[in-house]
Formats: sequence, structure tokens, C-alpha cells
Amino acid sequence: LNTLNEQSVIEDSRVFAKNNNVSHQEVVGSIKSLMSAGDLIIVEEFSDEKWSLTEDGSQSLQRGSLEARLFNVIPPEGVALAELKQSFEAFSVAYGKAQSKKWLQLDKASGILKRSVDSITDDVQKDLEKLNLGESLPQKTLDDYKKRKLISKAIEKYYKVSKSAGFTLETKKLATDLTAEMIANGSWKNEAFKKYNFNALGIMPESGHLHPLMKVRSEFRQIFLEMGFSEMPTNNFVESSFWNFDALFQPQQHPARDAHDTFFLSNPTSCDISRIPSDYLQSVKKMHSEGGSGSIGYQYDWSEKEACKNLLRTHTTAVSARMLYKLSQDTKNTGKFTPVKYFSIDRVFRNETLDATHLAEFHQIEGLVADYNLTLGHLIGMLYAFFKKLGIEKLRFKPAYNPYTEPSMEVFSFHPGLKKWIEIGNSGVFRPEMLIPMGLPEDVSVIAWGLSLERPTMIKYKLDNIRDLCGHKVDLRMVYDNPICRLEKH
Repeated sequence: LNTLNEQSVIEDSRVFAKNNNVSHQEVVGSIKSLMSAGDLIIVEEFSDEKWSLTEDGSQSLQRGSLEARLFNVIPPEGVALAELKQSFEAFSVAYGKAQSKKWLQLDKASGILKRSVDSITDDVQKDLEKLNLGESLPQKTLDDYKKRKLISKAIEKYYKVSKSAGFTLETKKLATDLTAEMIANGSWKNEAFKKYNFNALGIMPESGHLHPLMKVRSEFRQIFLEMGFSEMPTNNFVESSFWNFDALFQPQQHPARDAHDTFFLSNPTSCDISRIPSDYLQSVKKMHSEGGSGSIGYQYDWSEKEACKNLLRTHTTAVSARMLYKLSQDTKNTGKFTPVKYFSIDRVFRNETLDATHLAEFHQIEGLVADYNLTLGHLIGMLYAFFKKLGIEKLRFKPAYNPYTEPSMEVFSFHPGLKKWIEIGNSGVFRPEMLIPMGLPEDVSVIAWGLSLERPTMIKYKLDNIRDLCGHKVDLRMVYDNPICRLEKH
């Protein structure tokens, strides 16, 4: 302010900083502070392109260029080339530059590298010293040093400062808020207020954010709809053991029905048996106990009490069983079977040990097709068509066992983050022992698959631990900032 009071204008803030023996950054900070203090100064901004030394350039300025350092480490009698390659940093660059300047010569027979001149002048070091002092260099030299990453171009901003109409040597902090107290006592009349910046964007308001799972779920749902599937209702997390296990021809002694694998309800522990169609209940009981249509069943005493136990559904296949039973009833009432394609995407629950790829609560994608004479080939073709729409073409199938499908297959996809094949689902053709008690025509087959939603999401967002996607340790910033899901559909 004193300089402006005497001279009215400061033409170049860089010159001012040099004359006052302070850094230019400090001067810029003072200018910006005065700009916010009211109508004190007028500021014009300018910029210059400036060459500055990189880290390698600073090293060459202090210790000499690479080629000069290489020349200096070679004794008059010479040194083995192989030895020098191992001990000298950036040997290839230094050797190439020294050779182009004809400072060195190599005896190819002995492999000894010797000096070809007695002394050298390090022009690179001298040029960098000039540049550091603000002197100019030929453009060809600058281009060469830039290519060698010794220098880089930067934009340097500087300012011209002059007095404004309201210039004063005293600065007063401007008020930023008009308070109720100012209005009440009238002090606002004598207060100087900071100008409002109506171009400022302001603080971004808080808003909701879609979790990556929901984004991928939306894409999966859209793909199913594009393929002509209808969505099944999945609003009941609590199921009876009958629909979750027995209707799927899963024996009551199966390990999956143990408390170590399934969450059973403590209240109410059982469902109302009368809510299960009695004729269907008896057909399922007979198929388990005695078999039928060529099957011998499981040959055990089937228990209604066990079938009535309430649990958190372990798969959405329980919903599929309900829908297939409804389809059989529609067929019975109309006398005509209509092929269907169903899908669902919702939460299921299993008493799993938590690790990088398993959770106790996760989402299952379920799809099924019911039609005449479907085979395993139809199922494989459907899975390839489905995953190709997701941009996932690396699939493998492994034979598996399921109580309610035969044949059965596990589906694997390659995970680039984990760098290995991971299981993403299960599939198969529903067994006749499941379909016949429902009353579906004998030549109707059902192909079905259940896929995890979390693992394709991990592949899409390149996560290698499922706990980074779901659970109490999830970084909310990941939820806020994750990109829109756009699957590479084909």
C-alpha cells in the first residue's frame, strides 16, 4: 500500500517481489487479501510461459549432465563396459550422448571403454545455469532439453496493481453478514459490507445416492425385461420350510436345512399348515416318502412339523416354486399350458462364514423358463446370451449336484481384480420330482439359474473384497462417487 501511495501503480508483481526480497507467492497472497478488503486496488492479471528445471534438470545443474558424469568416472586407462553398465545410473542415455559428442571410444575386442579426449566442456550444465538465471536459450536447445526431461514449461501468473477510487492506507475488515443485531441498533448504516459474488456456485446440497448394487440391479432388471421375462413378486423374506425346501424336493435331512446354514425364526417358529394347499402338500409328501413317475423318492417319514418351520429364505427359488405351482393351477383351470419366462432380484439369507466373497445377506438373481422339452443345451445357450448382454463372455460351467435340479451346473466368471475364476451362480434343469407334484404336464421342462448380484458388481467396479461393497465398513465416499453403471451390452 505504501508503494502504491508513492507510485500509484506496480507494473509487475514479480519485479516488486524481487526488489523487496520476498517470494512472489507472498506478494500474490497480499494482493488477493487486499482485493477482498473492498474498493482499495485495481488488479490486472497477466501470464508468461516460463521454462523451469525438472528434478533431473536440477541434478544436472548441481552435479553435471549425465554424459559429463559418465566421462568423469572413466579412468584414463579405461573401464570394462559390462561393469560400467551395472554401476552407472541411466547408462544408456549417458553413453548415447557421450558417443554423439565423441567423448568416448569402445575397444570391441576387449570390451574396454576409454576416453577419446583429455577434457570436456559441459555445455548442458552451463545452459541450465543460464536458464535458471532467467536467460534465454535457442528453441532447438530448449526442445532437446525438454525431450530429455531436464526442463518443463510452466505458466507463470503475475499482476499489475494500481490505486482505485477508494484507495486508503488503512484496511478494514468488511462485514460478510447482515445480522439481526445490526438491524436492531442501526449499526448497519455505517458498516462496510463485502460484495456478494452472485456467480459463486455455493455449497452442494446433501442428496441421496444410489448404491452400486442398485445401479447394477437396475441394469440386470432391464436386460431381463429386454429378453421378454416377467418379474416375480419377492416381497416375503420369511418363508416356510415347505416352500423353501420341501417343494423343491430337498430332503428334510439335508445339511442345508441345519441351523449352521439357515436362519430359523424363533417367533413365530412355525407357519399355519392350512395355508399350504392340502392336495399339493400330500403330493410333495408322497414324492419324498415313496417317489413316483419312475423315482423312488428319499424313502423316509416326511414330517409336516419340519415343513412348517419358519426361516429367512435361503434362495429366491422358493418364489419360483410358488409361481410354478400357480402356473400349474392356471393350466388346470384353462386346460392349456402357456410357456413362461420369470425372473426376480432380491435379498436372501444364509448362515455363511464371512470372507472376501461371501456375506450372510446378499442378493440373488433368479431366472427360469418353463416350456416343452427344454434341455441343458437350452440352459447353456440362455446363460451365454444373458451374460453377453452384460459384457461378460468368459464363462465356465462345472457339473454340480442340487437336490432339485438334474443335470446341474455351477457357473464361473473370470475376475480381473482377484485374477482368478470365481463362482457367480448355479443352474440346472428342475427335476420331475419337483414339477410332477405341482401338476405340470409331464413333457414340460423348466430350466433355471440363480446368480449373485454382488459378484458381478465387484467385477464391474473392480472390487476384490465384498466387504468393501456391503456392510458396516463400507466407505460412504465410494457410494457417493461411484460412476453410473453402463454395462457393455451386446
